[in-house]
Amino acid sequence: MSDYIVSARKYRPQTFDTLVGQGNISTTLKNAIKNDQLAQAFLFCGSRGVGKTSTARILAKTINCSNRTENIEACGECDSCKSFDEGQSLNVYELDAASNNSVDDIRSLIDQVRIAPQLGDYKVYIIDEVHMLSTAAFNAFLKTLEEPPKHAIFILATTEKHKIIPTILSRCQIFDFNRIQISDIAEHLKKISVNEGIDAESEGLHLIAQKADGALRDALSIFDQIVSFAGKTLTYQSVIENLNVLDYDYYFKLVDYALQEDITNSLLLYHEIVNHGFDGHQFIVGLSEHYRNLLVGKDPKTINLLEVGDSIKKRYKEQSATIDAKHIMRALGVISTADTNYKSAKNQRLLVELTLMQLCSIKNELEKKKP
Repeated sequence: MSDYIVSARKYRPQTFDTLVGQGNISTTLKNAIKNDQLAQAFLFCGSRGVGKTSTARILAKTINCSNRTENIEACGECDSCKSFDEGQSLNVYELDAASNNSVDDIRSLIDQVRIAPQLGDYKVYIIDEVHMLSTAAFNAFLKTLEEPPKHAIFILATTEKHKIIPTILSRCQIFDFNRIQISDIAEHLKKISVNEGIDAESEGLHLIAQKADGALRDALSIFDQIVSFAGKTLTYQSVIENLNVLDYDYYFKLVDYALQEDITNSLLLYHEIVNHGFDGHQFIVGLSEHYRNLLVGKDPKTINLLEVGDSIKKRYKEQSATIDAKHIMRALGVISTADTNYKSAKNQRLLVELTLMQLCSIKNELEKKKP
């Protein structure tokens, strides 16, 4: 049997310092442990893949460690840490509320809460997707959550905070997890590439990070997929081929054609894009993003808002210098209209082609309006 482990499991954070993009939460929890001011109920909120369950496990491991480091991290060597790492710890109880959401499931948990830990100071109860509990289960849980035994700590995790009833919210210390920044995800993928001996282009890693939309777990799954496809050399080209993403080059060329008022080559380039199997609406959305990036790239103060690699950022800066802000704003208006009308259009290809023709005519329109 293969001993292959997917990156999302292999590189799952084991300490507060290895959590990606959640430094404020790590610091707060470490200070609470250091000052012996731990709440007995936590609610971790945030979108998928941002580290809620990983943080809960790290917290559970750290508070029961008998030999914590000066940096308030678990030592990884004491009996409690070893049993936790081996998945045999009796002090950590995990419940998936998506499939265990009845009153009986909660009553079973409450019965266990009364039993004191045999090793360590705390028994930690991690309830994932807690918003899936039924109303009756929530009500059965309320009293225990309000007055738990001193040895019990509850960590509730949810992607949908608005579904948690107010009486539960009022009994918890709430932590809102951030969507992880593209730059942080790309940097993490770079470290993993080095560890795995993979030669990865930074532009390719940035594109994977963008596709993950703030979820590190998604980024790691995509990374594994690309590595399976491309082997030990992960290039920007292999990423766009595998993820079916339009190359930046197409958008840079189209803007150049628009500035040259070259309708013919604009239509031929769009024909090439369609023949590669790309959806017209996807193309329109990508084109609007490109013009937005050109506007952002015109000012040194805002250029850092571009969530792309350094070489692509340089290209945006160069192209934005050739086009004025009025032109970009007019182009964004044209593309926005096309985006709004796309789904209701009878001939969607013609709509996109008319949009490209309008973009190629903006320069002439603006020159006519000059006094």
